[in-house]
Amino acid sequence: MKKYPELVTDRLILKAFQERDAPAIQDLAGAREVAEMTLNIPYPYTDGMAEIWMSTHQEEFESGMGIIFAITEASSNYLIGAVGLTSTKRFNRAELGYWIGKPFWGKGYATEAALELVRYGFEEMKLNKISASHMTRNPASGRVMEKLGMEKEGVLKQHALKWDQFVDLAVYGLLAESWREDRDL
Repeated sequence: MKKYPELVTDRLILKAFQERDAPAIQDLAGAREVAEMTLNIPYPYTDGMAEIWMSTHQEEFESGMGIIFAITEASSNYLIGAVGLTSTKRFNRAELGYWIGKPFWGKGYATEAALELVRYGFEEMKLNKISASHMTRNPASGRVMEKLGMEKEGVLKQHALKWDQFVDLAVYGLLAESWREDRDL
C-alpha cells in the first residue's frame, strides 16, 4: 500500500483521514451552512456517510486519481475540514475542492491548506493546471481562490443542481508556469 503523505504548514497538518474522524466529519460537514455552500456534501449527513467517503481515499490516491486530506489544527489536532485534488491524468490537471467546518470559518484555514495542496499538486504530482469552482452565492470561496493566485476564467450559468435549484458556478484556474513565476519574485 502506497504511503499517504503528510503536509505541514504554519498552523495546520494535512493528513489522511482516520476512522476516528467520522463523528467530526459528520458534525462539521453535516452542518447545513457547510453543505449548502458545496456541491457534493449531502444534507442531512447521516450515520455511515463519513465512513463510506473515507473508504475511497486510499484507492483514489494509489490510482493517481486524486488525494484528499484531513485539515487539522497543528496545536490541538482538531479536525477542521478537508482539502483535495481530483486528477484528470489524461490532461495533467486536477480540480481543487475544500470545506471548512463552520466553527473555523474566517481564520484563513482554507487558504493556508489550499496553498500547501497547490504546491503539492505542482511539485509532487507534476500537474500542469489546477482549477476550482464555487457557487456564485458563496463569494468567500472565490476569495480563497484569488488568494491562491487563481484567475477567474468565467461563470457557467445554471451549471449544477443543488437542492432542486440550478446554480451558477464561477470557474478559476492556475497554470504551473504562472505558479512558478509567482514564486520566483
